[in-house]
Amino acid sequence: MYLLITVLGVGIILSFVMGYKRIILLSHLNKHRVVAGFVSALALFSLLSTAQWLQLISKQLAIQTTMLLYCLIAGFFLGFATKMLQLRKQAKNEEYIHRSFWTQTAPSLIALAIILFGLSRTGLLWLGPYTGIGITSGLSLIGFGCWGFTINVVPEFRRKGILILDQYVPWPKVVSHSWVSEQVLCIEYYNTADELTDFTTYIPVEDRYTIEQLLTKKLKEHQEERKKMVTEN
Repeated sequence: MYLLITVLGVGIILSFVMGYKRIILLSHLNKHRVVAGFVSALALFSLLSTAQWLQLISKQLAIQTTMLLYCLIAGFFLGFATKMLQLRKQAKNEEYIHRSFWTQTAPSLIALAIILFGLSRTGLLWLGPYTGIGITSGLSLIGFGCWGFTINVVPEFRRKGILILDQYVPWPKVVSHSWVSEQVLCIEYYNTADELTDFTTYIPVEDRYTIEQLLTKKLKEHQEERKKMVTEN
């Protein structure tokens, strides 16, 4: 029992560190990678079930391996969420964000529902029964829900930079902005690999002047830093 708890604890800590370092970003994902990841996970769980059915491994070992996988998932998402909270704090005060039910409230309600379901799986909401699979699967759901709380589907324009999904773009890395259409704004910036990329976002007509003023001000403020960064690259 003590050995199992130690292994699970080490697994959570290691995956927490990997999540905190954000070794995988949403921008790294595409259709093929998502499908490959889903198929790999499904194959792994199927392999465990088949091996147990064929009595190649004991039921206890299959359960313990599944618990470890759940712990790895929990640690990764909790580490990622912790890093996102730190980035939000680093970005300072919010200066503009387009709020709506579908971009703010609905995702938060979904994340909260996942966390509550995770708590239910652990047995904490009903004061039992407590099982290893229940606790670890609940922790993985709680971690995923916490991660969901920290991810915004619309960009947050803050005093020190822009938060878009799971990325933080300091103002010196923002290169330019242009209007794709009357309500669609395109912003060019350098990513963490110092590659020029962009994102587009919806801006209501009534907020267009506000965001124009904000972007013009920020680009002017950090013009020298941006020139220096481009020269160094």
